[in-house]
Amino acid sequence: MKNNRQRNTSTAQRPEDERLSLGRTFAYGLQHVLTMYGGIIAPPLIIGAAAGVDTNDLALLVACCLFVGGLATILQTVGIPFFGAQLPLVQGTSFASVATLVAIVSGGGGIQAVFGAVLVASLIGFVVAPFFAKIIRFFPPVVTGVVITMIGLSLTPVAANWAMGGDAKAESYGSLANIGLAALTLAIVLLLSKVGNAAISRLSILLAIVIGTLVAWATGMADFSKVGDGAIFDLPRPLAFGMPVFEIGGIISMTIVVLVILTETTADVLAVGEIAKTRVDSRRIADGLRADMVSSIVAPFFNTFTQSAFAQNVGLVAITGVKSRFVVTAGGGILVVLGLLPVLGRVVAAIPLPVLGGAGIVLFGTVAASGIRTLAKVNYNKGMNMLIVSAPLAFGMIPIVKPDFYDAFPTWLATILHSGISSASALAVLLNIVFNELKFGNPAKDASVFAASPPRMVRDDEIQSLRDGDYYQAGKLIDANGDEIPVVTAAEYAVAQAHKKVGTASQ
Repeated sequence: MKNNRQRNTSTAQRPEDERLSLGRTFAYGLQHVLTMYGGIIAPPLIIGAAAGVDTNDLALLVACCLFVGGLATILQTVGIPFFGAQLPLVQGTSFASVATLVAIVSGGGGIQAVFGAVLVASLIGFVVAPFFAKIIRFFPPVVTGVVITMIGLSLTPVAANWAMGGDAKAESYGSLANIGLAALTLAIVLLLSKVGNAAISRLSILLAIVIGTLVAWATGMADFSKVGDGAIFDLPRPLAFGMPVFEIGGIISMTIVVLVILTETTADVLAVGEIAKTRVDSRRIADGLRADMVSSIVAPFFNTFTQSAFAQNVGLVAITGVKSRFVVTAGGGILVVLGLLPVLGRVVAAIPLPVLGGAGIVLFGTVAASGIRTLAKVNYNKGMNMLIVSAPLAFGMIPIVKPDFYDAFPTWLATILHSGISSASALAVLLNIVFNELKFGNPAKDASVFAASPPRMVRDDEIQSLRDGDYYQAGKLIDANGDEIPVVTAAEYAVAQAHKKVGTASQ
């Protein structure tokens, strides 16, 4: 009994278990929803457009995406035994899967093949989730940086297609009016990011979409006449598009993406744990990953796609300092309610594609920039890291710059390779294993012609004064708090030590 009391007391003292007033809880929860709203509705819009579904079905995809994302968020934050990290993590349709799912749709299997690939890949992800901590070493920054960068680069053509109008058969496709509307939306995003306060800056993409849509409506480029058609409130219809179709190429491709999603969620769990100053162990990570995967398994039955933690909301926790997981639970409840309102989905589906194209340039570019930021952590003077980054990036760009490159390949293989994210990920993992894990052949140390440099050494007495968190930047030594540490000569150091001894003696 005593042990139970101690465990409950310890749990109650966790920063993420803080309870705020009901009003503040829902206000901060709504802020989380607004922060990630543009990101969570983009995948169903992209995939639905690629599948050629009509406006009502597109609204259904958006509604189901919100509904399942809300339930996944509640599971992740509240938690039940073995499921949920009980951390302030918002769940939603993963951007990592979009490029691959578009490739699967284009492969001929339609949206049913997408749901089949998501289902099987998520089952595989669920099985490997508890063991993922043991294989995560195969996804160091040199690999994850390539993957995240390719996600953004692979989606850039989507933004360009939207900016032109989305439908290549339409007479207005590529018109100056469409591209001008996209440019206006992009300009609004940049302007709000520059002149707005912190809150407006964080919501710049969402506000730009609203303003761009209003401009389009005023100029006759937006049609909301069908928004009133259909129910205002409706429960999600399971398997509304029919039974899933299982294609081997799509399944293999999505399995690679699921491993990427597991990596991203692991990083988000660790990041939010560090921000909240709470303990995160392998068991808690496994619980979070299982919640990710069980949500992704359920998702295809409710007409949506893979679920993962949203990194932008991790950033929001850091910015606001609100660490309560119940705030994010409230945000999940708001998402569920929004998912039960298909009229909202029809409003979103009526947003002109050029508006989304202008916002998408920033949105997708930000994803690529996040990958570049990760790649900046890579030591290119070590082994073959330059090759591990360069070859997969170029390989992944092939289907983007030359879409018909793999047309002569078998269908199942072409489905995998047509996704820049899948092909780049597979090659990056393979090269990392070959050059950084396996010991035969060229030694990993300074083997690359790109990394030729004299060997570096540091004397043991030189590192005695360093502490955890110290780093070197722009010719300056900085401590973990961001303060500069003076770098002095041996003579200056001796003088300082002598003054220190005199001061100590006088005390």
